[in-house]
Amino acid sequence: MRKYAIAVLACTVMALLTGGVGVASAKPARYMIGPGDVLEISVWKDDSLSRNVIVPPDGVVSFPLIGDIDVSNMTVTVLRETVRKRLSEYVPDATVTVLLTQINSLKAYVIGKVNRPGQFSIGLDTTVMQVLSMAGGLDPYANEGKISILRQSNGQTVQLPFDYKDVVKGEELKQNIHVEAGDVIVVP
Repeated sequence: MRKYAIAVLACTVMALLTGGVGVASAKPARYMIGPGDVLEISVWKDDSLSRNVIVPPDGVVSFPLIGDIDVSNMTVTVLRETVRKRLSEYVPDATVTVLLTQINSLKAYVIGKVNRPGQFSIGLDTTVMQVLSMAGGLDPYANEGKISILRQSNGQTVQLPFDYKDVVKGEELKQNIHVEAGDVIVVP
């Protein structure tokens, strides 16, 4: 039990310390609107042009006067400018506000030999060690050297290796990458 407690403590400490170590040069990308996110889109002084919108799985939202907008791969800033431009023929000089009121698309998953497998909310700069810490650390039977991250990239599943033993020792810290939405960490 003591060995397990030490391992969980080490995982937690390393997660905190390596959040920037080994990945500090990789600045997280800007947040892209995703399915399940809740947006508040409004036009100043025009309540009829204010909506709370839940982004559906296909990423297409509707807005009065301008119709459908595919918000996939858009930031809030880009969406605000898109709405403003498309509204300009109906409402000249419209002041558009887009607020991201709820983030529901940033999730990662941990399966296998961890203490609490499941789905976890992540940020843009959450690392593998941090997600493993959220999952309660590895169980005593986990194969620490054979962990992998499954990531969807261009319609293909990519497998990224992760050696927990090395990272805990402070070696090969470049493995402690930022987790992306939809990543699955597999702990055999």
